[in-house]
Amino acid sequence: MTIKHNQEKIDFNQLNRQINPYFSLLLKQLLPSGELENHEYVALNPTRHDQHPGSFRINIFTGKWADFATGDKGGDLVSLWAYVRGMSQTDAARALQAIVGGA
Repeated sequence: MTIKHNQEKIDFNQLNRQINPYFSLLLKQLLPSGELENHEYVALNPTRHDQHPGSFRINIFTGKWADFATGDKGGDLVSLWAYVRGMSQTDAARALQAIVGGA
């Protein structure tokens, strides 16, 4: 998927390939209190008053994530970044590009 915004195209598939090597580090930066359980990163959901870890999970192999308590979900780190930071996916993509330096 490519989105054109302010004359700059963002190729989300390419971006996901670029950030993939940094996935664990970025996840830890975004959700520092989380812990790895098998192939899932389990954390408190900072977008709501979440008191017990367990319902907010991110698959570290696929990037798919969900909060099973609210039904919120997504398919990659860009959508997770946007969700947690309360921004558009385009802004989240730009933020992640800035962090990884266009790796």
